[in-house]
Amino acid sequence: MPVPIVAHAAYAAALPEGHRFPMRKYVHLAERLLALGLAPGGFVAPEPASRELIAGTHDALYVDQVLSCAVPREIERRIGLPVDEGVARRARMSSGGTLLAARLALAGGLAGSAAGGSHHAQRTTGAGFCVFNDVAIAARALLREGAIGRALVIDLDVHQGDGTADCLADEPDAFTFSMHAEKNYPVRKIAGDLDVGLPDGLDDAGYMAALRPHVTRLLDAIQPDLVFYNAGVDPHAEDSLGRLALTDDGLQARDAFVVGEARRRGIPLVAVIGGGYGPDPGAIARRHAFVFEAMAAAA
Repeated sequence: MPVPIVAHAAYAAALPEGHRFPMRKYVHLAERLLALGLAPGGFVAPEPASRELIAGTHDALYVDQVLSCAVPREIERRIGLPVDEGVARRARMSSGGTLLAARLALAGGLAGSAAGGSHHAQRTTGAGFCVFNDVAIAARALLREGAIGRALVIDLDVHQGDGTADCLADEPDAFTFSMHAEKNYPVRKIAGDLDVGLPDGLDDAGYMAALRPHVTRLLDAIQPDLVFYNAGVDPHAEDSLGRLALTDDGLQARDAFVVGEARRRGIPLVAVIGGGYGPDPGAIARRHAFVFEAMAAAA
């Protein structure tokens, strides 16, 4: 059976001409996944997350500001996106998509959303191109309803998952692990359960040497009911906002390793795509597709 992939046209919102966030990568990624035959029956369409669902993680005032497109200018500057109807809908749809993909992973072992990984969004504010923290929203929802007892977040975006750490700080049954470029954004990091800062310019071999022992130890020690895997591709050497030096081969090896270790233990895993930046959205989308290829190979 193919690994289910959640996607929606609303994942790509309109932005002002010349905006540095590569929104078109979501369009290219959907096209790439279809071309690779990874969604033979089409994508699974999510519903937008409700106010109630989002407010289970984020401050209600901030949620209302986003949903009414009345975000204070200071917060909008922190986010780096114009919080209009399209961006607000995108944030709701991405959050609903990650939760749906998580449910599909629990049912079948593996699933992914062709968006998500908005890990800089904190309880009371967005930041760093992130409006709502989809992974934290999904993890809290599943824990509240008893669908899972323990969650593990493996965040391998090049930037530290400060927002996820903040949103899950008081949740003892959700463990946050972030491995990132130490000198990269955010300057002021919010400590998660395990943060591993890497030196600038680390290559494929050095990266995997750092990653392997943490993933295997955490999976065995925590024995989570679900892994949320943020497979950001901004550790790539050509990424415009990254400081590491992974190649395509390195990213593919990373994704195959994380997916394979969860699969080998029979632990469900849901993947979200996280960050990836640069002038060529097609190239970024090709890298984002690696995690879906890894899941298909492991299914």
